[in-house]
Amino acid sequence: METPKRKSKVLPENAFTKLPPGEVYRPVVPPDRSIEEVTWRSVIMGVLMVVVFTFAAAYIGLKTGNVIEASIPIVILAVFFGKFYRRKNMILENVIVQSIGQASGVVVAGAVFTIPALYINDLQPSFWQIFISCFLGGCLGVVMLIPLRRYFCRDLHGELPFPEATAITEVLTTGETTGGSAGKILLYAFGIGFLYDLLVEFIHVWSGHLNSKVLFGRVGSFLSDLRMEWKLNATAVYFGLGYIIGIRYSAIIAAGSVLSFLILVPLVYYFGQSALSPLTPPMTDMLIQDMSAKNIFTLYVQKIGIGCIAMAGFIGIIKMGKIILSSLSLAFKSLTGKTEGLDDLERTDTDMEPKNALFIQIAAVLAMFVLFFFISGSLKVAIVGTLITFVLVFLFTPVAARAIAIVGVNPVSGMTLITLIIACLALVAVGLSGDAHGQTVALIMGCAVCTALATSGAFVSDLKTGYWIGASPFQQQRWKFLGILVASLCVGGVIWVMANSFGFTIIDETGMRIPNPDLQAPQGNLMAAVVSGLMGGEEPPLLLYSLGGIIAILLEMASVPALAFGLGMYLPIEITMSIFAGGTAGYFISRSGKTEEIRKVRKEQGTLIASGLMAGAAIIGTIGAILMLPAIGAPMDFIDLGKDTAWYESFGSQLLSVTMFFLLILICYGLARKGADMELKESGHRD
Repeated sequence: METPKRKSKVLPENAFTKLPPGEVYRPVVPPDRSIEEVTWRSVIMGVLMVVVFTFAAAYIGLKTGNVIEASIPIVILAVFFGKFYRRKNMILENVIVQSIGQASGVVVAGAVFTIPALYINDLQPSFWQIFISCFLGGCLGVVMLIPLRRYFCRDLHGELPFPEATAITEVLTTGETTGGSAGKILLYAFGIGFLYDLLVEFIHVWSGHLNSKVLFGRVGSFLSDLRMEWKLNATAVYFGLGYIIGIRYSAIIAAGSVLSFLILVPLVYYFGQSALSPLTPPMTDMLIQDMSAKNIFTLYVQKIGIGCIAMAGFIGIIKMGKIILSSLSLAFKSLTGKTEGLDDLERTDTDMEPKNALFIQIAAVLAMFVLFFFISGSLKVAIVGTLITFVLVFLFTPVAARAIAIVGVNPVSGMTLITLIIACLALVAVGLSGDAHGQTVALIMGCAVCTALATSGAFVSDLKTGYWIGASPFQQQRWKFLGILVASLCVGGVIWVMANSFGFTIIDETGMRIPNPDLQAPQGNLMAAVVSGLMGGEEPPLLLYSLGGIIAILLEMASVPALAFGLGMYLPIEITMSIFAGGTAGYFISRSGKTEEIRKVRKEQGTLIASGLMAGAAIIGTIGAILMLPAIGAPMDFIDLGKDTAWYESFGSQLLSVTMFFLLILICYGLARKGADMELKESGHRD
């Protein structure tokens, strides 16, 4: 990706260019200028953002495997609410708000990729195991990156594009010169997403699950007999996800699902209906001729998708080979103290006290040792687990940071997969079998490493944003720990609530245990399969995994993103079709308008609208899950109007669902128009 050449209204001319010898970058707020940075407002708002977006990101991640990026919506809201204060020049406060709030997404990424695997393998982790592993991993991610800040942010000025940090910085600086239209659109979309999914997911006024068997009558029934079914989940959460992903990637995801559901599932049924025994290592006694399309997908085709996702992760690591090698060299230099010294003590170039960072690092490692010891009851296992966790975090931290700085994508899932494989092999080597203790230690290690890498990758964008604007690095570093703490507490609660309200697996009508369609957790299922296979002595469906791996290689050869396609192969078609609908709607909305300027501004509204829809849907989803807990009497059941009625599954209900889904699209178009008009008016381009 090329370094941005766009000229900002506020940023200096040399913000995005390489500095000639002798030239020094002066940030928006120079080191000698005193502006309030850490205030009650910035801290309280940052914590509130952590709570809201942790719940939202966890809900989305558990349902789809995609963790929403919270940074841009957070800075937009920070700027918007800042307009209500009489005092101006709040840009440094907004940096702190974003730095604290952004902890939500990174902690969620670490948790939802690994913790669901514990529930899927029936290990039932405690809240404290989830919280401690996430918090310790996040703390390690912060302190491991601190020695590398000068190198990435200052020494490589103008050499790395930092796409995410660039977008955040542009929002913050633009917010100093414009009004609050963006925040209003975000809040409107939040309310719409909240209300829409409340009506369809919990009150059940109409069915949110469109099915070709019902909608298409006899033709649909005929295709269903051939195990060929088309479905669509008509809810705001998946629609918003597709809107923000965009048409290209949503189309690739949908293509993977089409291959799985409309081609591979019917083919498995056609060629396997005469088989007298299962075609892969026995996971069920049911014959293919007796299976529904969902059974065939779960037992056979979904495993191919898992293989595709895993191979895509490995390919991502291989493609970043040069980045990894140079980053490992940098990590060893920082450990031996051969990087930049501490001679420059300007406010904008001062980190935390090294002794404090070292103390936090040692305390986190010791706490990790205690956690592993209490889980396993073995001193040897605790030592091995702690060493592997520390070494992998140390080695992969600069890799994650450099990947974010260059391409804006963190290969954290691939590195987590490598971590789990190494952990399982090492634990088996020291005598820990694949029982509950062994699998729990391995997955907790994976959670800590995944959280650390997600944190370090995102935190480098925080620090670069602060560098451009003129924030104090030591303040960003100190208050990041508060964000990590709050996010870890929240994500532990969300996962526990979702696991106990919905469950990651369900028993279908044939008595088989399958992934819950309402709580897919794709990465969690992948990690569960890897750990149980390596440590449990079970015979994994290697043929199906291998087929998926071959598909991933072919996709990479054709320059098609294999990870996106693999997710499509893994996820149920009702999810991917809704994502594709959101991407398609966003594409046409962004191309509406009479002039190029109007089309451009409407396109920019997409991030706001989609983020608002997903956040609103996620919040009501989490609240609804809490109100469905049997322990509190499941009060949500008292407002459920239609799920158990004949109307809910009828053609009329599905027709109403189609109508309301199109109404949602029209509302998004109206929001894009309104937001574009307000933004153009604020910038003086329209009367």
